[in-house]
Amino acid sequence: MRIVIAGGHGQIALRLERLLSARGDEVAGIIRNAEQGDDLRDAGAEPVVLDLESASVEEVAAQLRDADAAVFAAGAGPGSGAARKDTVDRDAAVLFADAAVRAGVRRFVVVSSMGADPAHQGDDVFDVYQRAKGAADAYVTGLDALDWTILRPGALTNERGNGLVRLEARTGRGSVPRADVAAVLAELVESRATAGLTLELISGSVPVSVAVKSVAGN
Repeated sequence: MRIVIAGGHGQIALRLERLLSARGDEVAGIIRNAEQGDDLRDAGAEPVVLDLESASVEEVAAQLRDADAAVFAAGAGPGSGAARKDTVDRDAAVLFADAAVRAGVRRFVVVSSMGADPAHQGDDVFDVYQRAKGAADAYVTGLDALDWTILRPGALTNERGNGLVRLEARTGRGSVPRADVAAVLAELVESRATAGLTLELISGSVPVSVAVKSVAGN
């Protein structure tokens, strides 16, 4: 498979790129800063320098043509202000989805956030983030041209992943290592039977592959 990842230098994305390239997939990661390219190459991915905050739909679609799947894993990051939650977490996700439609890429996986909701209340930056993620999710799920899956992890940690998770429509609050999020994403990209599902993810007791097969069969 050829898989294009938006936010290719993110902590989850780099882990995902290693997993995908190790199993023989062709991976490209979209980054804004060319200096990050070596990190992607080390992970087995082709760096594509493109700013999703200023690029056109056609420019992004050109990078998605001939891809089998697209993963939106971009984010403004914890140190960014409210404005970039809208321009990256919401607008860039919408742009990437529109570009996937334009390029004819049906399989589309989004890394969202547990609690994402376009009607989320509050004025703090995290509240803006939850609204932005929720609005992006709502837009993607309204596109019939995409076989979308929305993944909403709980609190992210850098602990070593153990490959044991809880993946359900509703899990309740919890944490999950970024390594396990990447492992789930690698499975979801291939599992078109999970299309149309919005899933929450926390650490649990079920092996990743079993958890994905379980939700796909429901």
